[in-house]
Amino acid sequence: MNILMILSNPFVQDPRVYNEALSLIESGHKVTILAWDKKKEHPHTESKGGIKIVRSYNSLFMNILPYDIFRLHLWWIKGYYDALELHEKTPFDVVHCHDLDTLPIGVKLKKKIGLKLVYDAHELWGYMISNDIPTPWANYYLHKEKKLISYSDGFIIAEDKYADYFKTFTDKKLTSILNCKKIISEKYFPPKKGATFTLLFIGRLSSTRFLLELIESVKGLKNVKCIIGGIGKAKFVDKLKQKCEEIKNVDFIGPVPLDEVIPMTQRADVVVCLVNPNIVNNKIATANKQFEAMVCCRPVICTKDTRSGEITEKEKCGIVVDYSIDSLREGIIKLRDDPKLCETLGKNALKAALDKYNWEKQEEKLIKIYEQIT
Repeated sequence: MNILMILSNPFVQDPRVYNEALSLIESGHKVTILAWDKKKEHPHTESKGGIKIVRSYNSLFMNILPYDIFRLHLWWIKGYYDALELHEKTPFDVVHCHDLDTLPIGVKLKKKIGLKLVYDAHELWGYMISNDIPTPWANYYLHKEKKLISYSDGFIIAEDKYADYFKTFTDKKLTSILNCKKIISEKYFPPKKGATFTLLFIGRLSSTRFLLELIESVKGLKNVKCIIGGIGKAKFVDKLKQKCEEIKNVDFIGPVPLDEVIPMTQRADVVVCLVNPNIVNNKIATANKQFEAMVCCRPVICTKDTRSGEITEKEKCGIVVDYSIDSLREGIIKLRDDPKLCETLGKNALKAALDKYNWEKQEEKLIKIYEQIT
């Protein structure tokens, strides 16, 4: 089948989408990704791992608007016409929409040209943005999602616990495909021995990831180094970068190519995966960082009262701390001073990956969805 994936970011760092697209290509399908590059920072077209990438840029009027949430509704229009143009050149069989901010485009394409529609809910989108926009707007998107889901032929959720929410208003079959990673080794491998105990965070850079507090927590700690990389909104990234420059044992490395994330994780001693437990989405959503740590045999530090914290406690693959600087600092010291504990937690992490949390198992479910909708 010829598949069109639609994505509301420029597809520079999106491991879930990358893994899904590669798996579909390896199973004999063709995949094109229509990606929204809001700042026109990347090539209009390129190929990556056999994936054809076409980026959609803002119109002049879209650039005038002050917030992305306002541009979103115009992107639904522009993205739809960009997709139609691609379809005219090489007809698609399926449109695969990643999150609610692309779903209206997919629904219009289904109505217009009869494409099969796969909806891939990475987040509970309305709840995810509820901290950034007024409640009535968040409720509007929650209602819109409920309405548009009825058009889907395949329905993917990125976390098992999302089912509790979606089942309250739809009887669609839900398939959980987690953001797991491919198995690297079936045997435990330690980080290279060195004098410095290294903490790593690579991912979305935002205030809800406790990153400024992470920097403060490692300040002055002997034999501890913290590496922070990823992308995020410019205002916060600038603030984060400046803070890193003030602390000697913290390195800010900026964007990290997808193919370097796992090797960097292997070289670290511990992966940091802290999210705000007061945000609804964090209480039920898993994290890429946790699955990266698992396949790399590395312990993870997670927040209490979150889904990642729940998995960490169940699998005994890391430590769980309060969402506070003092608690995080204590956790870092505990792991730094107990190499045997780190090894035990790392081995447990690998066991969890081998038993359940690996991409090979998730891939099987993805391929099955596409077999069923043909």
